[in-house]
Amino acid sequence: MLGAAPILQFGTGRFLQAHVDLFVSQALPLGQALGGIAVVQSTDSAQSSIRLAALGRAAGYPVRIRGLHESRPVDEVVNVDSVRSAWHAGRDWARLLDAVATQVQVIVSNTADQGYALDPADGAALLGAAAAVPRSFPAKLVVLLQHRWRCNPSAPTTLLPCELVGRNGDVLREAVVGLASGWGATADFIAYLRDHCVWANSLVDRIVSEPLQPVGAIAEPYALWAIERQPRMLLPCSHPAIVLTDELASFERRKLWLLNLAHSFLAECWLTEGRPHDETVLEAMCDSTMRTRLEAVWHEEVLPVFDAAGQGDEARAYLVELRERLLNPFLAHRLFDVAQNHAQKKLRRFAPVIQAARSAALGIRQRRLRAALEAASG
Repeated sequence: MLGAAPILQFGTGRFLQAHVDLFVSQALPLGQALGGIAVVQSTDSAQSSIRLAALGRAAGYPVRIRGLHESRPVDEVVNVDSVRSAWHAGRDWARLLDAVATQVQVIVSNTADQGYALDPADGAALLGAAAAVPRSFPAKLVVLLQHRWRCNPSAPTTLLPCELVGRNGDVLREAVVGLASGWGATADFIAYLRDHCVWANSLVDRIVSEPLQPVGAIAEPYALWAIERQPRMLLPCSHPAIVLTDELASFERRKLWLLNLAHSFLAECWLTEGRPHDETVLEAMCDSTMRTRLEAVWHEEVLPVFDAAGQGDEARAYLVELRERLLNPFLAHRLFDVAQNHAQKKLRRFAPVIQAARSAALGIRQRRLRAALEAASG
């Protein structure tokens, strides 16, 4: 282990390895990072434990960047050495408490789909039992932040969730505040959570296609971390891929209505037409029929909505980069995987575009998107 660090990270998976950890690693030698990262594993899986042990080694780990950038192939390996400590929440809880009380300034998380779910085993007794380890992520934050409030109440504290949840900072804050309130926490501590801690809303966008063993990842060249600007907010580092914005919703719409919509539209074609089981996004993009259909959806059914909102230029610029991403020759992104939870994804990705066109009275048919939604209900 290499000691504590001002950035505490919940999550050890390949996305954070190739995104936040990589950004901090590139910023450190330039003097543009707060410092190193302490990563926390919350599960007990054997694979996660192997990864955690590898993260704790001083040599760092590789991230292989593979794809297209400005029509040129990119294939390079970056050594990421920003991780200073690697802890298991169950075994190293005392270390986490000490780090949060003394050194941590920013808490980053990517805790997967159920990361904000509560655990009925967590209860109010945790607020008075420092030795007990909460099970859920929100409960861990309640206990850790209460300890920080008691030991170092004026120290700046920013939480930067990376989960793919709309307004993720707001959602996480309400989960933590609601839990603390339900446990009977004091009004002063609740005010600290609401008014002193900075809960940042952010959007992450990078395809990290494969893990490397025992630690490391393969990722595309494109990377974005769009963070909503707030007073008193601390960032883990400065990096070209980090964008501070007052219009986070615009970034969310571009990703959801162009990238995610494209994935689900290709998956819809794959499902309804009985295409090859192992077909990938790249193969679909190289099929002239599939590509023509997708381009028609973008140009006839989606871009007019962006134009009506005065965001057409930004959407078209995003599409230029997006086509390169979908044509990544190194990315084995199977449509079988894209199609998981397909009906729910279509509702989230297609329905808002149709509603936005209706609200703007555009008069466009959007027949492909509508047909896909009707198939979902049928």
